[in-house]
Amino acid sequence: MRKSAAWPVTWMYVSLVVYASLYPFSQWRDQDIAPWAYLFAPFPRYWSVFDVAINVAGYLPLGALLVLLTLRTSQRAAPVVRAVLLASLLSLVMESLQSYLPQRVASREDWLLNSIGALLGAGLAQAMVRWGWLAWWDDWRRRWLAPQSRGVLALLLAWPAALLFPAAVPFGVGQVWNRLTGYLEGLLPWEVHASTTATVAAFLSPSSEILCVALGLLVPCLLGYCVVHAPRHRFALVLVMLAVGSTATGLSAALSWGPEHTWAWLNPSAFTGVALGVVSALALVRIAAPVSASLALLALGLSVGLLNQAPDSPYFAQTLLAWEQGRFIRFNGFAQWLGWAWPYAAMGVALTHITGRKRGN
Repeated sequence: MRKSAAWPVTWMYVSLVVYASLYPFSQWRDQDIAPWAYLFAPFPRYWSVFDVAINVAGYLPLGALLVLLTLRTSQRAAPVVRAVLLASLLSLVMESLQSYLPQRVASREDWLLNSIGALLGAGLAQAMVRWGWLAWWDDWRRRWLAPQSRGVLALLLAWPAALLFPAAVPFGVGQVWNRLTGYLEGLLPWEVHASTTATVAAFLSPSSEILCVALGLLVPCLLGYCVVHAPRHRFALVLVMLAVGSTATGLSAALSWGPEHTWAWLNPSAFTGVALGVVSALALVRIAAPVSASLALLALGLSVGLLNQAPDSPYFAQTLLAWEQGRFIRFNGFAQWLGWAWPYAAMGVALTHITGRKRGN
């Protein structure tokens, strides 16, 4: 029996919207005004094109996902209305909670733009059904994917967004050790903290960097092999992962340093790592799905272990600061938490496929 990937993707997206809306979750205070007072505030004098675009774009996928959860059984307007109301209510609650955060500003205009984005996404999803795109998608899933594929599919769809947040190594996701020890510094005794930070290397060797890049590209391919079985389909999957991953990494570089630096990340080490990852993925197109899940789990452990030894260079730290305190704060949480959590969620999905196969045998 096939289950839609819309459910896990929708819950993932809602969680990330909540995080991005309430980041940085600190210094909550009561301004002695009603949390809905922003609804009656004066009209703003200045508009930012970036703010308008990001508010509309941020809720467009949510509106589409909410519609897709119900449109499989109904093509009437009711699912669209229900999706817009739910998304608008979520935005209303988020804006009201922002009234208690000193670094965020509750805005009636943001709420209206979020609702417009949800409406556009919901209308687009309904149009896709009427044009037969959803039927085509179902047919494609039956031909290409195994029945229990929604977990892997959700991870592969989230992978490009996880690559948007700046990483010390291209395709490197899951680097949380430095941040985690920083958060725990005030909680742990100094001796314990010193022993944990001592494990971070002074630099990542070129061979380790190449291996990290190769594993970062190989892992999503191996996860895809768990549900894509035909060798020709796996070959196409590798090409798609290469194109999508490179585009997302280039977009991250463009957002961080400017469009002229879109491909600055593709240095000799990164190019060698990408080539090694592609060659390795193509060499494994005929392996069985259980073997693919086991290799994915092994590659994830090795990748995370190596990546968390990578230090934060001054340029990397400056890039993180620009993302976390600058204009990217609105979707900082979306990319940052995906980048941190993606490999660990992938480990869980790989384990599920391994244990599920064993139970099936």
